[in-house]
Amino acid sequence: MTVTYTSRVATARFGGFSQLLLLWRGSIYKLLYRELLLFLAAYLGLSLAYRFLLSEAQRRLFEKLALYCDKSANLIPVSFVLGFYVALVLERWWGQFRTVPAPDGLMVAVAGSVHGADARGRLLRRTLLRYGSLAALLVLRAVSTPVYKRFPTTDHLVQAGFLTREERRRLEGLRSPYNKFWVPCAWFGALAGQARREGRVRDDCALKLLMEELNRFRAHCSLLFHYDWISVPLVYTQVVTIAVYTFFLTCLIGRQFLDPAQGYAGHELDLGVPVFTLLQFFFYVGWLKVAEQLINPFGEDDDDFETNTLIDRNFQVSMLAVDELYGQVPSLERDRYWDSACAQAPYTAAAPRQRQPAFRGSAFDVTLAKEEMQFQPLEDIGDPLGDPLDPPIPPPKSSSEGGGGGPETPPGFGDPQERWLLHPSAEHAV
Repeated sequence: MTVTYTSRVATARFGGFSQLLLLWRGSIYKLLYRELLLFLAAYLGLSLAYRFLLSEAQRRLFEKLALYCDKSANLIPVSFVLGFYVALVLERWWGQFRTVPAPDGLMVAVAGSVHGADARGRLLRRTLLRYGSLAALLVLRAVSTPVYKRFPTTDHLVQAGFLTREERRRLEGLRSPYNKFWVPCAWFGALAGQARREGRVRDDCALKLLMEELNRFRAHCSLLFHYDWISVPLVYTQVVTIAVYTFFLTCLIGRQFLDPAQGYAGHELDLGVPVFTLLQFFFYVGWLKVAEQLINPFGEDDDDFETNTLIDRNFQVSMLAVDELYGQVPSLERDRYWDSACAQAPYTAAAPRQRQPAFRGSAFDVTLAKEEMQFQPLEDIGDPLGDPLDPPIPPPKSSSEGGGGGPETPPGFGDPQERWLLHPSAEHAV
């Protein structure tokens, strides 16, 4: 499963995609050849009957029916309904892949938050990650045919080491008609709380991190289960399927090559085999078969997800991270660029260094004439008073107001508010 051809198209070149046309596994030919042969056989059967079995009057009636079907086939909006449906299915397919639960975030949180190099600490970390793997397995077992074939009963889960006998008894003893993938998540939360009380989780922030990662992991499990439960509405799938097959049933008659001697418009040439109708069948029905394959990627098609491989990888990696790698940090050493002010990694002969200037932004390519780079005088832009950030200077008060004549009071020694505006530190001095 999962046909990977990414390395073949890593570099775009002349005829790059044409090399992929010869692949059989996961190809459109393998998916469609039966339907194409059936359509071609039915078309040739009608063509032979028209040419050799029908009487002259029957041939004229068949020709009228063919002209009518050819005209009516254009009334079926195949491209519109099929294109929108495939786009919807493709978006759903990618969404299902992104919701497949991965324990990487959970294992990093457990390895960094649950402490203890003794047997108790090791047991806590391994059990927490086993509960996470069990939750993901219970969901994948419910939605994926290959996973269900691998673990058809809970006895197989016990034999595989995902469940203990005591845990199986508790899981099966819980009376609930729904999928019980959430039960290991509840066990995880209870065990994390117990580890906090024992001091293995040293503070509440670490416990909070564990619960956040658990909720994120559980949300992926729940969303994946809901993807399997809530499908694309059946009426939409039926409309698309009926539209495609009705169109090509109409084409079986409407695309027949008629007798050129009758002078029908568009039937001046008799090729016998409808090349472009076969291409149209290949594209439209192939489009429909692609949607049929992508709508549930947890089956056994060539391009379905390799769920059993994901289970193996996730379980092994998570156990390694919280057990053998716990507390195993390499000794700190100075890197080879310790005394270098400008570190530069070397290149091999197969990957020569590209001597190109570093990209600094597209605006740096703008060129200006020398006279355009001169600042304009400030009075030309309407600010004759100087820097617009300078505070306004109030006019000085006269001491003659309310009394006899005398010299004007200098700024900063009049009203307290003025002293504060001109000299903010003056208020502390007064």
